Amino acid sequence: MGTREREITEPVELCTGRGRLDPAAVGWTRTPLHRANLRGWGRTKRWEYWGVVTPRHLIGLTVSSLDYAALHEVWVRDRDTGVEHGRQAVVPFARGTVLPDRSGAGTVVGRAGALAIRIEQGPAGSTIGARLPGVELDLTVPLPAGHESLGVVVPWSARRFQYTVKDLGRPVSGTLRLGDTEHRVEAADSFAVLDHGRGRWPYRISWNWAAGCAPGRGLQLGGRWTVGTGTTENALFVDGRLHKIGAELTWEYDQGDWRAPWRIHGDRVDVRFVPFHVKASRTNLGVVASSTHQCFGHFDGWAATDDGERVELTGLTGWAEEANQRW
Repeated sequence: MGTREREITEPVELCTGRGRLDPAAVGWTRTPLHRANLRGWGRTKRWEYWGVVTPRHLIGLTVSSLDYAALHEVWVRDRDTGVEHGRQAVVPFARGTVLPDRSGAGTVVGRAGALAIRIEQGPAGSTIGARLPGVELDLTVPLPAGHESLGVVVPWSARRFQYTVKDLGRPVSGTLRLGDTEHRVEAADSFAVLDHGRGRWPYRISWNWAAGCAPGRGLQLGGRWTVGTGTTENALFVDGRLHKIGAELTWEYDQGDWRAPWRIHGDRVDVRFVPFHVKASRTNLGVVASSTHQCFGHFDGWAATDDGERVELTGLTGWAEEANQRW
């Protein structure tokens, strides 16, 4: 039941010396092995997104560069009260933005006025700090021994391609201060998810992404943007071990009612997702625009390991989204 996609096991450069996609980079990994040696301006997109779920809060942090602009965001939602804190900011020409060419190594920096995000990455894990008026976040995200993540290169063409790392179920601890109130983030009942992206994109693109976690289990699913490339970003994680799912999946959901249940299914996956909150985001800068509905909720259903064992996924918490980009 394993995938036919090529597993890469040695370090590799994403691009050739001319800035085209290196065919040797196309495949998937269990640990970050690609160096995103991107060249060219205008179509290059880079980002780090960390999503954190605690019993009390939903947290999203984005540092991104679209070449001609940076888009940074800090967002926090209180799951008990529904109160939200945060800010999204656009920085012309991505001034002051730092995004290393390797996942899990180096320093990430995003600044826009009073908003500041800094992420330090190393072999032991990452630390995340964010500041804006009324919000202070200090988190430690260790990298457990033997922990696996899904790295994938999606090849639309030699000139248009994307490298992504989806790293699910990372333990996270630290503090979140909202106004004068400090909240502890405890590793025992919280988790973090990383979306690391580096690539050269077409002007218009749409995608689906779903990620759900529970102790010892994780589910990473993607759709639409990988169709026809021979690559998917689908995987099941069991006790930190990755089981790659090579087939495209069917996504069923109601764009007129984002809170209605979703179904995502294929030969090795059949899950139901029930949202409890919808985060709708829109950015319109004229020729550049973005629309995303990120739905937070709970999963149930099953997915199959490489040897065909069905793993029950009831109790996973996370999100499913639709994003439409003109960039």
